[in-house]
Order: sequence, then structure tokens, then C-alpha cells
Amino acid sequence: MTEDVDKLPDGPADSKLTRTKRAWARAGQFLTGRSGTDRLPPSQHVVSKWPVLDLGRQPDIATDSWKLAVHGLVETTKTFDWPGFKALARDERKTDIHCVTSWSLYDNRWRGLSTQSLVNDVKPSPEARAVMVHCFDGYSTNLTLEDFAAPDSMLVHSWNGAPLERAHGGPVRLVVPHLYFWKSAKWVSRIEFIAADRPGFWEQNGYNMHGDPWSEQRYAR
Repeated sequence: MTEDVDKLPDGPADSKLTRTKRAWARAGQFLTGRSGTDRLPPSQHVVSKWPVLDLGRQPDIATDSWKLAVHGLVETTKTFDWPGFKALARDERKTDIHCVTSWSLYDNRWRGLSTQSLVNDVKPSPEARAVMVHCFDGYSTNLTLEDFAAPDSMLVHSWNGAPLERAHGGPVRLVVPHLYFWKSAKWVSRIEFIAADRPGFWEQNGYNMHGDPWSEQRYAR
């Protein structure tokens, strides 16, 4: 894309989408004040198809060269290749997802590796308080250790019984259903356990550090 010319801190080049979403954060876009329901967070609407949102690039990562590194404040660092990951990634969940751009998609069936299983395996040190997730497209997002290891959180390779498509973050993406979906990073390459929470890509561009949809934590204010 010819407009992707300005490099942002710790992330991909600037783009029309990035500039638009920064403007949304400044303007409080989608903050309507409408209340939610038991299943649908405030100001969300239900869609029947999964929209594709990214930063203007979709990395094409072959499974025979894919790697996932897990490092930082952990007792045991890990580097997964595709066969090793698939051998472990047999957990299944069914969850809803809620995007900060106001859509929600119900009843997504995931298959992958529970993040709690990963945490148990690498054994974070007592100093570890948060996780930074890094991606093949240069994207990053932050999570507290508690949010990363929540019961429904997963590193997924399949959606609704089929391999996760490249457009949706395949071969492997993070899914953290209880937070807005920008926290569910696509094309995950590294998971870094850190001592203090620090902002990732969208968090540096006006979005909330936590991102709870039920509290409408869309923006940093």
C-alpha cells in the first residue's frame, strides 16, 4: 500500500486504517450509551459473518516454517514448531467474540491450546505480571497475566471445524473472548512474559489498556 510510509513505535507502518481508528478514539466513536444484555455488551450489534479487520497486510506463513517463541520471565522458555504445537493443541471451546468496532459474533467453535496450559508449562516467575503478544505483521498487544490465562483464552488453529484462515490470523491466533477482539492478536509469533503491563500497538494509539466490553473500555479515557 503506497500510503504505508510512516513507521509507528513498536508496530507496523502507519495507514489510513490506523489514522481512522485513532480519530475514532479521540471522538469516542461507538459510545452510544445503550445498555447491554446478559450476552451482548453495550453498544454492540450481532453479525452473522466474521468480518476481516487487519492493518493492511496478511502475512502468509507456511506451517512448515511457522514458529512460536515463549520467553521472558518464565522458568522454561519454549519454541514451538507446527507438529509440536498441533500435538498439544487439542483443547476446544465455544465462545462469543466482541469487536471494538461494535460487532459481535456468537457461538464460535475453537480448537487449539489453552493459554492456562501454556502458563502451567512455562511457569512464569513471581515477577511476571503481564504478557506482550507479538505478531508476524508487526502488531502487538498487552494483557495482564490473569487475562491471558483466563479459562476461555486460547491459542487457536481451527474455527468451526476448519483450519483457521489466513485472513483471520492463521495458522495461529490468540483468542481472549472476555475482552474486545483487538486483544485477540492474529498471526502470533512471540509471547513475552513481562514484569509490568505496557501498551501494545492499539494501546499506543488511543485504545484502552484493558478492553472490557461489558464496561465499554474502548478508549484510553
